[in-house]
Amino acid sequence: MPSNGRGESISQLAQKKVRRFFSIDTLYKRVPVTRWMQDYNLESLEGDVMAGFTVGLTVIPQAIAYAGVAGLDPNYGLYSSFMGCFVYVFFGTSKDITIGPTAIMSIMTHEYSYAGSADFAILLCFLSGLIIFASGICNLGFLVTFISKPVIVGFTSAAAITIASSQLESLFGLKFDSEGLIDTLTQLFKNIGDTRWPDITLGVSCMVVLLLMRKLKDLKAVKPQQHDTTGTRVWKKLVFLMSVGRNAIVVIVAGIIAASLNKDQPFTITGEIQPGLPNFVVPPFHTTINGTYFSFSDMMSEVGIGLAIIPLISILESIAIASAFSGGKTIDATQEMLALGLCNIMGSFVQSYPVTGSFSRTAVNSTSGVKTPAGAIITGFLVVLALAFLTPYFKYIPKASLSAVIICAVIFMVEYEYVLPIWRVRRIDQLTLWGTFLTCLFWKLEYGILVGVGINLGILLYNSARPKINVDIVMKEESDEPRYVKVAPRSGLFFPSVDHVRTQVTKTAITAANGRAPVVVDCSHFSGIDFTASKGMKALCTDFERRQQGLVFTNITPGVERGLRALNEQVTIAKTPEELASTVTNGYLGSSGGGVGISAGRVGLTPESGDNDVTNPLLQGTNQSRPTIVPVSAD
Repeated sequence: MPSNGRGESISQLAQKKVRRFFSIDTLYKRVPVTRWMQDYNLESLEGDVMAGFTVGLTVIPQAIAYAGVAGLDPNYGLYSSFMGCFVYVFFGTSKDITIGPTAIMSIMTHEYSYAGSADFAILLCFLSGLIIFASGICNLGFLVTFISKPVIVGFTSAAAITIASSQLESLFGLKFDSEGLIDTLTQLFKNIGDTRWPDITLGVSCMVVLLLMRKLKDLKAVKPQQHDTTGTRVWKKLVFLMSVGRNAIVVIVAGIIAASLNKDQPFTITGEIQPGLPNFVVPPFHTTINGTYFSFSDMMSEVGIGLAIIPLISILESIAIASAFSGGKTIDATQEMLALGLCNIMGSFVQSYPVTGSFSRTAVNSTSGVKTPAGAIITGFLVVLALAFLTPYFKYIPKASLSAVIICAVIFMVEYEYVLPIWRVRRIDQLTLWGTFLTCLFWKLEYGILVGVGINLGILLYNSARPKINVDIVMKEESDEPRYVKVAPRSGLFFPSVDHVRTQVTKTAITAANGRAPVVVDCSHFSGIDFTASKGMKALCTDFERRQQGLVFTNITPGVERGLRALNEQVTIAKTPEELASTVTNGYLGSSGGGVGISAGRVGLTPESGDNDVTNPLLQGTNQSRPTIVPVSAD
């Protein structure tokens, strides 16, 4: 019977896989609620109820506002806010994360849902969930690592500015069609004379109140202290709830004002919202919009690259938030992707648009004292109650107040604080940051990500093709002549870099070694070698043979040695200190007593102070005198 090379038959291997899949450990890992529920107690319930209620007060007004960013009716924002909460309780690994609509996912949904078509948005949610879930099964989370922090900072900051600018229309009480930052600002200035002063006054007032209430919880006077009395703890908790529930308070007060003035309505209000809970139905795989029929293939054609961009951003946001609130613990990225995929798949059956983890609501959840993912049940339940009983009253909410909520939420997503640290750490990363930011801001968000990743890969490929090379001259003790010249490339030897390494080694052999002293290639940074690199090294050995000059490879791994010897059995490799000492002593081919003395100096390379390796492990521990080493340069 066929085996896997370890004496196990295919059937035995399959049985082992099946037993592992249906083990209790797999159950705990893939359905985390079965693990943490065993330790659930009254203290956990108290923390979860308080946190869930607080997040619920935050998500309801945000959901109504974000639906407008997505170009959908307000009820779709609420539809998107409860199913993810319920599903994540069972499959999520982070106690803090809250799943629902976010500013970035909303604007990306608008981009790819045929300018705000509900059927397109729901199908996009379903397909995004499938892609995220499949990516988790295939362990493709590593792909996220190709998007660096400068790309994320540039994208998030540009998205925040774009989202804020999209709310200026409602903030000023205007009506115009626009797309992108420049078009929005142009239309705003063209129509500025039609500004509705009640709207702008209400909107700015709401923004001021929101920003002031945001700071309430940070005041020293409201921070809990150990010696606080029961009454003091109660009022401090009330102040905290007012601060984190500021969105709900502002929207409710604005709605009451608008309702009281309904006979002579001065504000632009939200209008009728479809009441009741959504039906549990299969996502639409075809639709008709304004008399135009769209088959499934037509819908896919309209969505286009959104099927890749939206799942990617969703994964990126959720895993980044989970890591930020993990408290130093390792995040199971695969399980997070599985959970997020299920949240979107199940959400699409209740007419949700794509969702992911919300940073602002996760922060509220964490500071509210959540103990387990069960807090999300309370949040989801509040949204369900709002849909069932409160939607008739949502029609009085002024659009300017919702715009204020969104603007005050996204302005803190502009991550300007990273600009200087990125400059200090690695200045070339500024190219990635600003390339992403400007492309997202003035072109399209998805293209900005592609540009940023492209710049990153270009930098990585250039560094791979042009590795830094340290050059040291090891001098004889009894004279000022070089004993040998050591060349140490600082990255792996693969096909993009082989020509550069060969050129620099040859240049060093002719200048620093004067074409006579042996050259020692330190391979300590070589993790592997490919066919092109092996051919290049064979050609390098041939060049040295023609000049009758010694070439030695040291600190070499077995894999690199096999690769070198595969095309050139005669390559000189020093594995021990004695071999290296003997080889360099006999390496002055064509010379009777030593090389021509030269002074150490530049060889057209760029020095980097403090980065030269002035010792060779193969010389340590020998009986020979320690040679004088003169660092030349590093490329």
